[in-house]
Amino acid sequence: MPSHLLPPRTASLAGPATGAGPAAPSRQRQVLADDVYEAVKALVMDHVIAPGARVSIDGLVRQLGVSQTPIREALARLESDGLVVKEPLRGYSATPLLTRSEVDDLFQFRLLVEPWAAGRAAELANRDDHVRIAGEVASCPEPPPGDEYEAYKALAAHDSRFHSLLAGVAGNRQLRIALERTHCHLHIFRLYSAGGGGSQTLAEHRRIAAAVTRGSASAADRAMRDHLESARDRLRASFE
Repeated sequence: MPSHLLPPRTASLAGPATGAGPAAPSRQRQVLADDVYEAVKALVMDHVIAPGARVSIDGLVRQLGVSQTPIREALARLESDGLVVKEPLRGYSATPLLTRSEVDDLFQFRLLVEPWAAGRAAELANRDDHVRIAGEVASCPEPPPGDEYEAYKALAAHDSRFHSLLAGVAGNRQLRIALERTHCHLHIFRLYSAGGGGSQTLAEHRRIAAAVTRGSASAADRAMRDHLESARDRLRASFE
């Protein structure tokens, strides 16, 4: 089991925090819940829990050294992420990976709407939007080497925030909701880890952000289209 999946903070949560007020147990419980969620999420993203495989709650209890309660809470959150599914009388199982056809369908949809959204964001963005966009691009460090979720989870989270931010600046709430509901970024990174593509992704985001902040709708449209086509081609290569 990779060391980053061990719950190092669990033991520290067992006793009361020195000098903590009445709210400390609640904060501790939330930290534990978040730790367990990230640990189980990593198992799914790294295929330790194989796509389509049933999830053993008892097995996770033994593996992570926690009770069933945070495990069940984590699985409920992962179900909303689209990473696990709950079936009556069978419990939870990891969702299958995207197929080549599903990847193509996903990017066909994104290519129809996201270049337009980037161009629209360039037309509508104000000074505060420019600051938020620049801040988001600057917030993600270059991913460290490695194919495990721990190495690229910051990039995956940034990718989701960046695309959602542009859809919001474009004023298209339905597009932003659609991107968030599909959890496409999690599914894409689950299929294809950042590997050597993380730096390229960040460079593409910087080009989009630069076009948006200088108010060039055509350049923002083109930069987003180039980014999505590049990401699609990287994914297609993983099927070959």
